[in-house]
Amino acid sequence: MIAIEERDGRIVLSVLGEFTLDDCREFEDYLIERELFDGRHDLIFDLTQMVGMTIDAAIEEFKFTKFHGGEFRRVAVVTDSQWLAWAAWLERLLVGAELRVFSSLEEAEAWLGEDTSPCSTN
Repeated sequence: MIAIEERDGRIVLSVLGEFTLDDCREFEDYLIERELFDGRHDLIFDLTQMVGMTIDAAIEEFKFTKFHGGEFRRVAVVTDSQWLAWAAWLERLLVGAELRVFSSLEEAEAWLGEDTSPCSTN
């Protein structure tokens, strides 16, 4: 099961339990219907409550990353699983957006809240 939230130019996908092919398709349909493949949005994948992923969902997620990974500004993956962190690291090869892994949603939100424009003065 998934929960999708959109706020402040961010799309937050939270996976609750097992991530299935139907979940993947629901998320893709959500993005397509709202025309969010525009390079202006950030993604947060909150996987802290995910207990597993079906094989067909893993294949679909790989395809999604391959075809749409460059259509977002930044991607934050939140997980406490070392295996998922390694998988996210490997996916960086396919994602045109900057991708980072975090252990908490607060850390991911703080990173996405940083001003990354070239004219930024900190």
